[in-house]
Amino acid sequence: MTPQVLVVEDEADLVELLCYNLEAENFSVSTAEDAEEAMLRLSEAIPDIILLDWMLPGTSGIEICRRIRARQDTARIPIIMLTARGEEEERVRGLATGADDYVVKPFSLPELMARIQALLRRSNPQLIAAVLKAGDIELDRTTHRVRRSGKEIHLGPTEYRLLEYLMSNPGRVYSREQLLDGVWGTDVYVDERTVDVHVGRLRKAINKGRSKDPIRTVRGSGYAFDEKFVVA
Repeated sequence: MTPQVLVVEDEADLVELLCYNLEAENFSVSTAEDAEEAMLRLSEAIPDIILLDWMLPGTSGIEICRRIRARQDTARIPIIMLTARGEEEERVRGLATGADDYVVKPFSLPELMARIQALLRRSNPQLIAAVLKAGDIELDRTTHRVRRSGKEIHLGPTEYRLLEYLMSNPGRVYSREQLLDGVWGTDVYVDERTVDVHVGRLRKAINKGRSKDPIRTVRGSGYAFDEKFVVA
């Protein structure tokens, strides 16, 4: 599972540096230069973490942080603010607005990466865990093996990635478009009905001979891994 990060920053050189290092650490990166573009990116896809510059053209990072926290679908996204302001009063203001952490420019890239990983471990441990477990289903990211009740389940590459994506955020409903972007990638052009086909194949493989289906269909919205899924 590739963690998704949104970088909201208007300094082109810094954006390039962050993208290069984040992608080297297996992050998928999207970028925005201002508030309008940032909110557009959030309407397209919900990232796992946001790096947000304090000083942006037009609308400040503080105001963007307020907007993110005010929306139900983005309220819980971890936010790290990037700023040249080092005074304690400004740090407190940023944290009080809803930021989870605060890094002062110029910052150490290894330290920033460590802070990102620490926030992800707290906010969504499933995202970076080596083994995902839910009910009697176990997905091992190291060996790419899936077991249910101890019995190995053979999945195709796409079905494996689909299950991993859904299990990484149990309870969260993904639209077909979001699943296409997250599982197939934004550069691959396939019909949304492809998602339904592969969900059907995944269900057939993991539910064979069992009554409990962990994948929930949300009519008009998409699919989710049922956070209330338990062993029958």
